[in-house]
Amino acid sequence: MSHNTSANIATADALTLLLSNQHALAAALEEISQWVASQGGNGAADNALAALEGLDLHAKALTEAINTVRNG
Repeated sequence: MSHNTSANIATADALTLLLSNQHALAAALEEISQWVASQGGNGAADNALAALEGLDLHAKALTEAINTVRNG
């Protein structure tokens, strides 16, 4: 019996899109934090980098969820 129903495939595809968006946001946030730091805003840059840690943690959880849904 296959666990890859159309609903599972759609869910995994949607999660994959969210993960892709999350990676793009993380890259943009990192670029912005580097620019802010270069302009002397080290505190704001540190806050942005702390937010990146949350994005990384959530990206790992999304990856695990995608793998669970795709593999049944």
